[in-house]
Amino acid sequence: MDAKLEALKDLASLSRDVTFAQEFINLDGISLLTQMVESGTERYQKLQKIMKPCFGDMLSFTLTAFVELMDHGIVSWDTFSVAFIKKIASFVNKSAIDVSILQRSLAILESMVLNSHDLYQKVAQEITIGQLIPHLQGTDQEIQTYTIAVINALFLKAPDEKRQVGVESSVDILDCPLTEMANILAQKQLRSIILTHVIRAQRAINNEMAHQLYVLQVLTFNLLEDRMMTKMDPQDQAQRDIIFELRRIAFDAESEPNNSSGSMEKRKSMYTRDYKKLGFINHVNPAMDFTQTPPGMLALDNMLYFAKHHQDAYIRIVLENSSREDKHECPFGRSSIELTKMLCEILKVGELPSETCNDFHPMFFTHDRSFEEFFCICIQLLNKTWKEMRATSEDFNKVMQVVKEQVMRALTTKPSSLDQFKSKLQNLSYTEILKIRQSERMNQEDFQSRPILELKEKIQPEILELIKQQRLNRLVEGTCFRKLNCRRRQDKFWYCRLSPNHKVLHYGDLEESPQGEVPHDSLQDKLPVADIKAVVTGKDCPHMKEKGALKQNKEVLELAFSILYDSNCQLNFIAPDKHEYCIWTDGLNALLGKDMMSDLTRNDLDTLLSMEIKLRLLDLENIQIPDAPPPIPKEPSNYDFVYDCN
Repeated sequence: MDAKLEALKDLASLSRDVTFAQEFINLDGISLLTQMVESGTERYQKLQKIMKPCFGDMLSFTLTAFVELMDHGIVSWDTFSVAFIKKIASFVNKSAIDVSILQRSLAILESMVLNSHDLYQKVAQEITIGQLIPHLQGTDQEIQTYTIAVINALFLKAPDEKRQVGVESSVDILDCPLTEMANILAQKQLRSIILTHVIRAQRAINNEMAHQLYVLQVLTFNLLEDRMMTKMDPQDQAQRDIIFELRRIAFDAESEPNNSSGSMEKRKSMYTRDYKKLGFINHVNPAMDFTQTPPGMLALDNMLYFAKHHQDAYIRIVLENSSREDKHECPFGRSSIELTKMLCEILKVGELPSETCNDFHPMFFTHDRSFEEFFCICIQLLNKTWKEMRATSEDFNKVMQVVKEQVMRALTTKPSSLDQFKSKLQNLSYTEILKIRQSERMNQEDFQSRPILELKEKIQPEILELIKQQRLNRLVEGTCFRKLNCRRRQDKFWYCRLSPNHKVLHYGDLEESPQGEVPHDSLQDKLPVADIKAVVTGKDCPHMKEKGALKQNKEVLELAFSILYDSNCQLNFIAPDKHEYCIWTDGLNALLGKDMMSDLTRNDLDTLLSMEIKLRLLDLENIQIPDAPPPIPKEPSNYDFVYDCN
């Protein structure tokens, strides 16, 4: 048993190597592992009380080796039996199971769902949300991360008909199969569990958990895409009734006149007047305002939600603007349509989640109808900003630009709740935005005079050399890179760093993300800087020319770079974020004697130049610097003069 345990431990480690994996798979090793899992489970259950650590480790190493081998993409996921799926699912469904076994089982289920439509159906039927909730309620963040990853994978692969939101559904989600992903995600219970046990837990959220929460956020907002891309049918009476309801709530219309020819004209005139007060562009038939996609019917849904759930604020805005002069009224209908479109752009509704982004917003997990509440806050902000700007209809686009800036600045602070987001907006009034813009503009204008520009040119080489040294120092510290492929987001890492003498790049695989620097001697591979032929980025990288999902992912494409050396040899990178991408491309170009052309270098150069010039000009504060140097005085009529030093 000890020999078998050691063999499986070695197999789990060696399976990361693609050459070993190919040979092992050619010897039908995958089938052997699946048979061990299927047939060995009963033995594991019987003997775990006697030799729990040994059998637990054996199963853990077996599953680890399986995951590593499958991540190479050599074997198709469609080849596995229902019995194997049921065994893996049974590990997830157990209340007491070894943590490493549970982690690997969740990773296998995620890969099955992402790589096979048939396996998606089988996995979704094997697991219920009630079986996953205990893993979310635990204290192990890695298990929580893997659990949310499985939910995300199932949701991502769910067919369109399974993504219809049922917020008001009374179905008990504990026994609900995961094929009903949209209904599950819309339920208060699951959202509340994630908010309580993950987001608001008394511990820091690591990068992988942040990524999975970001994916969950994106997929949840993508439920709105169908309504966003649906045009209103002006002939659909049910849709027209929504507009009638908006009018009724705002003006509390009396009973309709009799259907005589005279009253019909009177009713049309009254409707036209009210629709104008509501701020629609088309007063006669406001349904035409919702034929543009995006935002389509989503804008009308938001307006109705605001009117029903924030009725006092809705009536106040409509009546307040209808009593103003025509040129100063804020058109509620037009504003709502354009605001909905803007919010969809900010939240990237309809776009697939990025493989590298971790940008989730906790406040969107605090409410069952977070997008609608987000809209309600922003439409009131828009009306407030309109009044502060004393805007007219001609200023509509200017107001929308200010509102977008207010919303974006508030979101960057990552408010923990919608109420906190609202308070952030209160501090970002139009006056405050003007101050921020003026400050930024003054910082730019102060340094445009000719003497300042000449001073910039003089000190710029010194600043560029400082930036170059910083980049090289960062390469010496090194960076941990994640291995990505088109099958799933892997928990595999490798590290690369420059030697202190700037002559060699050291790199190698890691078992887990390091907490600090990785010593040179622990990195197995080396690449002399003298052997580097070129550095390429984006679509020119060899690993971005390969077929697969990574090629189609724009954000991954923007983080990719490769080092070309020898003949047809390359070292491929995908940076963890844009900052690291700029650091490494700048540093490598500096090593090759090329210019550093990244956005980060330009920003650093501007910042450091600005700081240096301000320091040098401290003694000239409040002194007007002339645009041109003073004229040289005429030569004296003679030089027959002398200065008496005594």
